[in-house]
Amino acid sequence: MIYLQLLSLAILISAIIEIHSEYRGARRIVFIFKPLTMLGIIAMAALLHSPEQDFYKNMVLLALCFSLLGDIFLMLPSDRFIAGLVSFLVAHLFYIAAFWQAALMAPSMTCGVAVLLVMIPVYLLLHKNLGNLRAPVVVYICVIATMVWAAASSWLALDSPGAAIALAGALLFMISDTVLAVNRFRRPFGAARPTIMATYFAAQWLLALSVSSLGLAALNSSL
Repeated sequence: MIYLQLLSLAILISAIIEIHSEYRGARRIVFIFKPLTMLGIIAMAALLHSPEQDFYKNMVLLALCFSLLGDIFLMLPSDRFIAGLVSFLVAHLFYIAAFWQAALMAPSMTCGVAVLLVMIPVYLLLHKNLGNLRAPVVVYICVIATMVWAAASSWLALDSPGAAIALAGALLFMISDTVLAVNRFRRPFGAARPTIMATYFAAQWLLALSVSSLGLAALNSSL
């Protein structure tokens, strides 16, 4: 599956250009390569064959498309933070649907408690500075925590390469969103944007790859 390797390389190059442009503040280049990177990831997920997991593949594709929409809202010159937040919230809901279906509705309470113990301190770190956004941010934190919980439960239930890849993607997504929230609501720092985008693109690529365990096998076949 040489196309997967070539497409992954193209995604990597596009992501590097976007991240470098974020760091330099080259907004025009970001406007091109941020959606272009996501379009490449969407194409990869669409091309992976998973006939026995059509529901999972469709949910992942919808999640990726809403993520792209969220990226576009957050790139606009005027503040579209709420619109972007809602778009990513919907994306997480589609990921949750995919993971719960894959886990055969067998949530792990241990994983749920572990995720909760991580996310509560994050909220406590942010809550004084949230203002009118407190309610939507709380909802978003709960949803992304549920996504990671669902991914972990799926991995425990299936113990497959695809489920492990999905869990890694979900964890990176949580890290990306946490850094974004700290940078926006707590204390801005110079390395925030490159960190956010590097973990974000890696997360989405892994979640797309999880559509089929064949994706990992194909990628490793050339190593």
